Amino acid sequence: MNIENFINSKASQLAFFVRGYWSYKIPYIEIDLYFWDTLEEWAQVKKRVDEPYSQKERVFWHLLHQLHFWPEQKLLHDQYLRSELETCLNYLEGEGQYPLDCIGIRP
Repeated sequence: MNIENFINSKASQLAFFVRGYWSYKIPYIEIDLYFWDTLEEWAQVKKRVDEPYSQKERVFWHLLHQLHFWPEQKLLHDQYLRSELETCLNYLEGEGQYPLDCIGIRP
C-alpha cells in the first residue's frame, strides 16, 4: 500500500470514529485503539523519506494527533476545539476547504 491509498482509506475511518464519538455511539477507547492501530499499519506502508505530503495527508495527521493529545471531555465539550476539528473532518470527507492551521506531520 502506498501513502495516498493509506490516507484515503484511513481518513474515512477516522471521520467515522470521530462522528460516532461526538454522537455518543462510539466510546473514546475506540478512538484511542484506532490511533494505535493506525500507527501500527503506517509502519507497514511503503514510503520514501523525500515523498511530499498532500494536503489531505497533512489534515489527517493533524486531526489524528489532536484526538490523541486532548482529553476525552475536552474533545466532547470544547466548542472551539470541536469547530476546528469539524473543519478538518469536512475537508477529509471532501465537503470543505483546506484548513489553513493544520500542520500535520508523519509519525
